[in-house]
Amino acid sequence: MLNIHNLSVSFGGTFLFEEVTFRLNAGDRVGLVGKNGAGKSTMLKLLSKEVEPDTGVIASDKEVRIGFLKQDIDFVQGRTVLEEAYEAFEEIRILERNINEINHQLASRTDYESEGYHDLMVSLNDITHRYEILGGYNYQGNTERVLQGLGFQREDFQKLTDTFSGGWRMRIELAKLLLQDNDVLLLDEPTNHLDIESIIWLEQFLKNYSGVVVIVSHDKMFLDNVTNRTIEISLGKIYDYNKPYSQYLLLREELRGQQLAAQKNQEKQIQQTERLIEKFRAKASKASMAQSLIKKLDKIDRIEVDEDDNSVMSIQFPVSIQPGKVVVEIEKASKNYGSKHVLEHIDLLIERGTKTAFVGQNGQGKTTLAKMIVGEIPFEGQIKLGHNVQLGYFAQNQADYLDGEISILETMVNAANERNRSKVRDILGSFLFRGDDVEKKVKVLSGGERNRLALAKLLLQPFNVLVMDEPTNHLDIKSKNVLKQALHNFEGTLILVSHDRDFLQGLTNKVYEFKNKQIKEYLGDINFYLEERNVQHMREIEMKDEISVVKEKTVGKDQLSYEQQKKQKSLQNKLSKVESQIATLEKEIAEIDVEMAINYEAVIAQPNFFDTYQKKKDTLEALMFDWESIHEELEG
Repeated sequence: MLNIHNLSVSFGGTFLFEEVTFRLNAGDRVGLVGKNGAGKSTMLKLLSKEVEPDTGVIASDKEVRIGFLKQDIDFVQGRTVLEEAYEAFEEIRILERNINEINHQLASRTDYESEGYHDLMVSLNDITHRYEILGGYNYQGNTERVLQGLGFQREDFQKLTDTFSGGWRMRIELAKLLLQDNDVLLLDEPTNHLDIESIIWLEQFLKNYSGVVVIVSHDKMFLDNVTNRTIEISLGKIYDYNKPYSQYLLLREELRGQQLAAQKNQEKQIQQTERLIEKFRAKASKASMAQSLIKKLDKIDRIEVDEDDNSVMSIQFPVSIQPGKVVVEIEKASKNYGSKHVLEHIDLLIERGTKTAFVGQNGQGKTTLAKMIVGEIPFEGQIKLGHNVQLGYFAQNQADYLDGEISILETMVNAANERNRSKVRDILGSFLFRGDDVEKKVKVLSGGERNRLALAKLLLQPFNVLVMDEPTNHLDIKSKNVLKQALHNFEGTLILVSHDRDFLQGLTNKVYEFKNKQIKEYLGDINFYLEERNVQHMREIEMKDEISVVKEKTVGKDQLSYEQQKKQKSLQNKLSKVESQIATLEKEIAEIDVEMAINYEAVIAQPNFFDTYQKKKDTLEALMFDWESIHEELEG
């Protein structure tokens, strides 16, 4: 589908990657991996034809449709969720408008036997046929199915996109891409704003996808579950293996070991040959042999070992001052968003030096409680901070608060005070922003680089209690490990919101699970919590909770009163009858349209033809309205 040949891109005279060549075929599900700033997002932009390479070409089959999910998206104001999702069907929507316009003209004209009227009927038939081929009769149902798969409820469909957070807007954009029937899907960090249930749904969707998928992600489990090929960008080169991420790591390490062994053996042979050359060169009788060995040495292809980019962040979180024994005390704390109750009467005591994890499904109140603790949102009840407590807070979208129009260095200098301003460049260096890099504007940084900058900025303030909400979003795997070690060494108090089991393992000594507006304490690490829940990983909890909900709904159904069951059965029978009538009418109208296109004059010559034809359409519209009403009543 896509053939990438000798692709090179440079910034400021330095190559991001140079003369890269590979091919993407139908069925390839590629994990595009590498360190933050290695060029992964740039590669996606090149594949989408959004930017041009310095050298090289990207050749594709004719009419290849490419969908690109970016990290940063823009929405048109004033559209509902459904309206925005329907933008995926540009041609279908245009055809709909054309069909409505022609039908309006047909209804208002009376020159039934004129050539113009006949041309309108032919156009209507052609457009309707194209509309049907493109799936015009199914796109609305497909849209609702995908939106629900990504976590939206039916009551959300008519809400304006303006009212949703960036994460939910990203889901709408993802839904549009999945609905467009693209040949190539380019996904940049698709799981960053999804809860575990939605990630599982997306995994299943992508596994069944027949085209090409290229995914940039730092979610190891997601890559392992979805991809069948890994391409790593490292130090300007690519390493391409037909293996999912974890298998690729093992294979690359094995191959690198073989390269090292081969290089070592070759080096021994070269050294031995060089000794012989020196020995023979001094003797006239052996001079020709020496020359022969020199030529042989020149022809040897030197074995090169794949380079590894081992540069990593260097983080240390210092404790400002010693706080009291109790750092946070929460009594009867509650939080509502309008009519939605998120947390009810929460009691919690956090002591100095503890490392606590907040876990649970999205929407259960983990981030909400973190914001309540740091005083970012109002609430009911009491939250008291202990003596000498100084809070440091890293929000889930912390990088979004950075000013894109100023440089990395300006960002840090503006946040510094007199005491630590002189240390700004040292701090930036420890976060891998070195030399001229500090003059880059924030807006050109990748998501991972922005997260690193936000972490560096955090170190400019004093704290002894650190509250972090999903700090690993956008961070590459090596950076995650460095951050984990820094938090492990942190001598203060840590409150960590995360769904990443690998990151939490061995890091926290207490877990609070958020569920049904309450929290439950587990006195152990994340492994102890999972053992108590009798599961292997966080995703199983999500799936088990989903099963519980289904069981509750089933039990509820069994406990309906006789009158309720009778009414429900009546509505279901009514719905089936209406659906049957709709199907019959749609078929009759379609047959008439075909007959008019073939033999227009004979068809319209039938007595009261147009009255009968219009009556069928009006009846169909009324039945569709009835179907919606019955369906809503059944759901209620």
